[in-house]
Amino acid sequence: MEVNIGVVDKMMAIVKNFEANKDNRTIFLHCYSMMTANMLVAIEQNKFHDSQWIGQLLNRFADYYFNALTCYDCGEETPLVWKEVHKAAATKKLHVIQHLLLGVNSHINYDLVLTLYDMLSPEWLGLSDEMKVKRYEDHCLVNLIIGETIDKVQDEVVEKYSPGMDLVDKLMGRFDEMLLLKLITEWRDKVWDHGQKLLVLESEADRAKYLLELEKNVLKRADWLDTQIWFR
Repeated sequence: MEVNIGVVDKMMAIVKNFEANKDNRTIFLHCYSMMTANMLVAIEQNKFHDSQWIGQLLNRFADYYFNALTCYDCGEETPLVWKEVHKAAATKKLHVIQHLLLGVNSHINYDLVLTLYDMLSPEWLGLSDEMKVKRYEDHCLVNLIIGETIDKVQDEVVEKYSPGMDLVDKLMGRFDEMLLLKLITEWRDKVWDHGQKLLVLESEADRAKYLLELEKNVLKRADWLDTQIWFR
């Protein structure tokens, strides 16, 4: 079976446009495209319990990013967590790591929660306990793929936009990559918990209230990332 890399092609076409316009949003999207490419390879190699389900989740996850990007660039109403990321890329002088983590924060801590709910809510009550465990194990396996991608992200994206990071990488060895992976893993663990909590809320009003609180927390984390002078 041939791996469908259409979503990666779409990402890289936008990356090239961003680069041509010196748009800092290229930093997150370039990294995201590399992660997506590695995910597709893992799907092709049948590393997941349910490759088809993971493939659908991958596409749904990407749709949240593409939709927010299109809305913002067309002047339409944009999810607040993404509106602030796009504004920061255009108006603020931040370190490459800050631009990267601002995008990761919105996409994982907000979009991934919505994606998991979208994927799990139609099936959750009908899944066996064994399949529920397998869904969670597939979610956790992504952490390993992220870990395998981080070195390449460091070499091909981070150091491209901040050459001085090459020296940091050499001095710290694997420590900086391990810190980044630990952070993302902790975020993704919490995302699964958020998804589980959404699944047991019975009313749309309760879910909307929960997501509003989630949005506030994501924005609060973005404010913290935005102001950390130790990145610079």
